[in-house]
Amino acid sequence: MRPMKFGVGQAARRVEDVRFVTGAGTYTDDLAPEGVLHAVVVRSPHAHATLRVGDLAEIRAMPGVRLVLAASDVAGLKPLPCLAPARNSDGTRMATPPYPVIASDSVRHVGDVVGMVVAETLAQAREAADAFPATYEPLDPVVGIAAAEADGAPLVWPEVGTNLAFDSSVGDPDATSAAFAAAARVVSLSLVNNRLVTNYVEPRACLAEIDRDTGRITLTLGSQGSHSVRDIVAGILDREPGTLRVVTPDVGGGFGTKMFVFREYPLCALAAEQLGSPVKWAADRTEHFLGDAQGRDNRTHAEMALDEEGRFLAMRVTIDADLGAYLSQFAPFIPTGGATMTPGVYDIPAVHARIRGWYTNTLPVDAYRGAGRPEAAYVIERLVDHVAREIGASPDALRAKNVVRPEQMPYRTATGRTYDSGEFEGHMRRAMELAGWDGFEARASDARARGRIRGIGMASYIEACAGGGPEEATVRIEPDGSAVVTIGTQSSGQGHATAYAQLVSQHLDLPLERIRVHQGDTDEIATGGGTGGSRSIPIGGAAVAGASEQVATRLTALASDALEAAAADLEIAEGAVRVAGTDRAIGFAELAARAGAPISASHAWKPPAATYPNGTHVCEVEIDPDTGMVAIVGYVVVDDFGVTLNPLLLVGQVHGGVVQGIGQALHERVVYDAGGQLVTASLMDYQLPRAADVPSFVFETRNVPCATNVLGIKGAGEAGTIGAAPATMNAVVDALHRSCGIAHLDMPATPQAVFAAIRGA
Repeated sequence: MRPMKFGVGQAARRVEDVRFVTGAGTYTDDLAPEGVLHAVVVRSPHAHATLRVGDLAEIRAMPGVRLVLAASDVAGLKPLPCLAPARNSDGTRMATPPYPVIASDSVRHVGDVVGMVVAETLAQAREAADAFPATYEPLDPVVGIAAAEADGAPLVWPEVGTNLAFDSSVGDPDATSAAFAAAARVVSLSLVNNRLVTNYVEPRACLAEIDRDTGRITLTLGSQGSHSVRDIVAGILDREPGTLRVVTPDVGGGFGTKMFVFREYPLCALAAEQLGSPVKWAADRTEHFLGDAQGRDNRTHAEMALDEEGRFLAMRVTIDADLGAYLSQFAPFIPTGGATMTPGVYDIPAVHARIRGWYTNTLPVDAYRGAGRPEAAYVIERLVDHVAREIGASPDALRAKNVVRPEQMPYRTATGRTYDSGEFEGHMRRAMELAGWDGFEARASDARARGRIRGIGMASYIEACAGGGPEEATVRIEPDGSAVVTIGTQSSGQGHATAYAQLVSQHLDLPLERIRVHQGDTDEIATGGGTGGSRSIPIGGAAVAGASEQVATRLTALASDALEAAAADLEIAEGAVRVAGTDRAIGFAELAARAGAPISASHAWKPPAATYPNGTHVCEVEIDPDTGMVAIVGYVVVDDFGVTLNPLLLVGQVHGGVVQGIGQALHERVVYDAGGQLVTASLMDYQLPRAADVPSFVFETRNVPCATNVLGIKGAGEAGTIGAAPATMNAVVDALHRSCGIAHLDMPATPQAVFAAIRGA
């Protein structure tokens, strides 16, 4: 691939940022069409209770109120679907209780939706919502996995007969048991992967408008893919998808959670249909905490069987996942799919993972940046460090002895994954070099002299992404010679307008500002798989590149006639086609005029397999033993992303992901009390990492092109998060073990937790 001024590999600044930093972005809550009405959702204050809704006549008569909806008013709506139910180990499918748009006879978590009020002003809607006549009879709640599995526990779903949602497995239990029986040593570790709140910058919002002549509804909302939202909402409303249009404007962060359909979307659509007026709902931050799907929340017990030389023979894992009260869109797949990545970068001949999902009286849990792969990486990388400590080996030597080697590629894991490429020990050694691993002892000695505790840790991760269905892109030359890309992925801050433009520029040699990227409108874009699982650039980018190449071929053919030159003698440069080595050229605008029809091409690309980004993170921390405060004093990342499209976009993705992983490791945790009340329901109680908590990063790529992606790209959107939490916690535990003999600490390593561990030791 020849280097182009604006093409692949160039560190181009984001073309969309001028609009954003000058306040010219357009988000859902910015929209207020004439006559818009305002919706407020009524939510349960109880985690588990029977529900009775009284006479609604009084609040329907309140000033400005135009519509009040309770469960009886939406009986015709179908429940929210779970699109990824799990299979039990015995081959049966899990039970899938309904996820109603509005709860009817009982509520199952704090924030459960019991009604919606629509009024002329937001203040009027809030006043009426406060008067909503809901009566509750509290029931005993189930909070946490331990409570859910206890004998005699209250049942979240009595009709299911148990709080166990599914009991699944991956791997070979017989081969794993045989390997454990023959092992020279077995090391085990129990871990908690704490529950998180997504906390994107832009809370969710929805605007529903109806065409009174056709009855067609337009939903405008922040999403990670308009097409899936359209299809699911249409199903809930029992409408044909073509009677619904979904538009996604600018989106202020998604992290997986904006992929899903939430109750407010069909409710707003129904309200607009009944009232014949636009209806708008917008969440505040507290409502985000109470109403949006949360992430992680696993309890895991892991064991490693080793031979006399410290080689891994087998791994056995039991993963318990808290799913919350309802099955969110992909919820069962997160722990079951993530479990296939439990071997990590290691050559482990036998693996068996048992995965159990549990219902609890808490918010539903679903995909959050990484979606099962961070949980898997956390288990294997914390376990490997623990094994090294138990058998007296250095963490790097144990990893080097057991990693999958380049000559083993393609390598099929014991859980059925096939790694196509990678040099795992290579990026580990480079990360250690950049981190000054060999000089750590001197730095630790200096820290001790200052009354501090120093620790260093690493994590080598691998993830699966960019698989699944195809993506189609269209590239069109405009009359002025510029280009337009239409594609069904969705940017939520990743920089698609720049990344896709670079792929077009690679073939058409246009400046990036002359290439417009259009996403997020189901009327203007026929298909789209949305954005999630780091699929946009590996899959969508491949589609854009293919369409751009076809357009370039057509432009060259048209220019061949116009310039009376053989196509082989022509080249595309600076928005024109010219005879190579001469000044004879014809611009794209003139070619578009001569063509008499739009010059465009569409290309769909379907990945033959998932891609497997991988890398090593090294984290160095310093702890104040008198306060328990953890400071990250060094952080190195060396990643293999196959091919780098734009180094600036890439480093932004990695930095953001690492900060989210650090947030989980040191700060963030959802806390419910025994009654199911969400204690951490605001940013006053739920700590996010701030600038002072984030170190300067050292970042490099050590790329090995992907063998299953046409561009060689592996994907990068989630990788930073996947490696960060285990690397950070390995560093914290290293410091605590050196000073106090502490072998394990669960996330988050808050000052209180670290201080208590030190005093307890």
